[in-house]
Amino acid sequence: MNRGPFLEMQHVAKAFGGRRVLTDLSLAVGQGEIVGFIGPNGSGKTTTVRLLTGVINPDAGIISVGGYDPRCDGEAVRRMAGVLTESAGLYPNLTGRQNLQFFADLYGVGEPGRVDALLEQFGLADAGDHRVGTYSTGMRKRLGLARALLHRPRVLFLDEPTNGLDPEGIRMVLGYIRELNAREGTTVMICSHLLSQLEQVCHRYLFLQGGRVVEHGTLAELEARYFPTVTLEVETDLTLGESHYHGIPARQVGPGRIAFTLPGRGDVPLLLRRLAQEAAVYSAVPVHRDLEALYFKIREGTAHE
Repeated sequence: MNRGPFLEMQHVAKAFGGRRVLTDLSLAVGQGEIVGFIGPNGSGKTTTVRLLTGVINPDAGIISVGGYDPRCDGEAVRRMAGVLTESAGLYPNLTGRQNLQFFADLYGVGEPGRVDALLEQFGLADAGDHRVGTYSTGMRKRLGLARALLHRPRVLFLDEPTNGLDPEGIRMVLGYIRELNAREGTTVMICSHLLSQLEQVCHRYLFLQGGRVVEHGTLAELEARYFPTVTLEVETDLTLGESHYHGIPARQVGPGRIAFTLPGRGDVPLLLRRLAQEAAVYSAVPVHRDLEALYFKIREGTAHE
């Protein structure tokens, strides 16, 4: 990872009908990174993807995708990019197989068996000869992802890739994204409001607000920035007789559950080792340090900027 920016935007602006959607957007995504692109509705996530794929042009700024400028080399960019939008862009009167074959021909995919392999990969082999108009939302989503992957793209832009999927489908899609990235080094940008799912696949996160990136980093980097202390809730047999445990602030939060406040995540192993020597420890969970908590903390900090 971090082999130099594969996607790059510098001071990009875009307006529609006088309404500014992107004001001063700068970002960089390294080759082989899986990046979560996070922001409220209307913050410009879809516009950013359309600019990166050369569907629309910026009013100002510089954009580069794999060394190409989408304004001048839109076709080259689209040949290396796979895109999954919420609508999926499928033809309902064609079968799943016919849809994939149509797009394979469009992309110039001459790989024998590629369509059948993708239908099998996404659990659609038995439905491949059924019209897409008869598919469930989850089936259409899986077929849309298969379409985006037909030409083995170097970069994937995924907009809410798990919406409408059941838990098994969610696990399959997230697992495939991880596998694809590990096996082929595919760069992935995921736009999603399902933050707990992003935690399962992303290396890094970009937070978009007011038409610009207001924060970025790995989960560990963001935690260190916004949650310098750690509250660890431990299920244990320990009897807490006071508000401290070996100098660590602690409080009973339920039967057999104690919340410890630590200076940082580096202090967690020492606390757990000490506890395990004195009492049984059944579980230990950091409280309010997930991506969702970070999202609201960042939103809160930038709301008045």
